Amino acid sequence: MQRSRSKLEEVKNVGRGKSRIREKSDAIKVLNLIRRSISETTALGNISADQDSTPFKVLISTILSARTRDLVTEEAASRLFSQFPDSKSLTKANGKTVAKLIKPVSFYHVKAKRVIQVAKLIEQRYQGSVPNSLDELLDLPGVGRKTANCVLVYAFRTPAIPVDVHVHRISNRIGLVDTKTLEQTEEALAKIYDRKYWLEVNELFVRFGQMICKPLVPRCSMCNVRPLCNYYQTMVKTEKRS
Repeated sequence: MQRSRSKLEEVKNVGRGKSRIREKSDAIKVLNLIRRSISETTALGNISADQDSTPFKVLISTILSARTRDLVTEEAASRLFSQFPDSKSLTKANGKTVAKLIKPVSFYHVKAKRVIQVAKLIEQRYQGSVPNSLDELLDLPGVGRKTANCVLVYAFRTPAIPVDVHVHRISNRIGLVDTKTLEQTEEALAKIYDRKYWLEVNELFVRFGQMICKPLVPRCSMCNVRPLCNYYQTMVKTEKRS
């Protein structure tokens, strides 16, 4: 138990030391190294790339994905859209039916009510078309900055940086940023990376966090980012020497 606490404290405190990433060119190297480290894509990447994808499907899938594994999200979204492929059809859905379709996503009872509510508002306010502005997306129930930015990126290909726990943790762990909140991380990354890189930041960092840079036990031995990573240089190499 003590070891788990120690590891958790390390994760909370990484990125607080002297960063090895001092230039934008180093930050771009990190993206390139992450790109070479991962395979496949995230659930949102797969859903947005599907030939039948729509902004509505991306929005609803993003809501379903909160605190839910990618495979579960994709399967739940597929079942839901097979019966309710657009906002008009979902407005007529029964909450219990939707809950059964999206189970076992986390909080599926709550999310079932939420996605129906979102569908109704999209029909009423926007004539069935998902809005493509951050402010309008944020007006939808249950849609925060991360979800809104995901819709901009994955549905509309509008440059934005969605920041979830993966992006926040990894950015601090590597030493790209020194922040305490998701909002601070989004702002810091937007300054580090030019807009032309924004579309891929979330996709790369989330997949990297799922595959390699895991929360408590990162797989440093197989990570290409080690030469630039604050955590590896200050924590892992120090442990090896001691």
